Amino acid sequence: MKATKDAVRMPDPQHKRPGKGRLAARLAAVVLALSLPLTACTAEDPLAQQAAAGDNKNYIAGDGSVTEYAPETRGEPVELEAELYNGTKVNSNDWKGEVTVLNFWYAACAPCRLEAPDLKALYKKHKDDGAQFFGVNLRDSKATAQAFERNFGIKYPSINDQDGGVLLAMTEYVPPQAVPTTIVLDKQGRVAARILGVADKSTLDTLITDALAA
Repeated sequence: MKATKDAVRMPDPQHKRPGKGRLAARLAAVVLALSLPLTACTAEDPLAQQAAAGDNKNYIAGDGSVTEYAPETRGEPVELEAELYNGTKVNSNDWKGEVTVLNFWYAACAPCRLEAPDLKALYKKHKDDGAQFFGVNLRDSKATAQAFERNFGIKYPSINDQDGGVLLAMTEYVPPQAVPTTIVLDKQGRVAARILGVADKSTLDTLITDALAA
């Protein structure tokens, strides 16, 4: 199954990094956005219907769009530093040579629960092929995040991003209110594909397989 290609505006590789003042302002905007209702995607399923309906659940319907980025348009590798819930430090510079899947989630997000079994299955399928998975949790305490992972049998680790640092580093690709969002990074650490909303299993499988084959 091939993913749908949408036209996107790519970041200018020559674009200079913002100064400290602008970074602080952007981080504040990200933190504010995390306190607002979050966007979710839908499917014909009770959890997805809850996500789409709103009904005081802090969700509105998302579009579920899939975007692939041609290799010549991918720009520079993603640069981020973060900490897993177990205290381990991670740096995107260490991901070179592997395909990396980043899934932005939090435990109370109904669409995140909907897609969790598929992410678990795809991790199991591709982990020995050179693909690694990281969750990026935007809201939860360590206990809440780990309870979710135990409940769904998730074996890959999650980044504690309550401060919005990873989300800030990914704002070119991840709208602050779009949860879940899944990003596939190529072996050079560049964004190869993005899914806004619930990740269709066969589509994400294809995106990971294509990145591994490149």
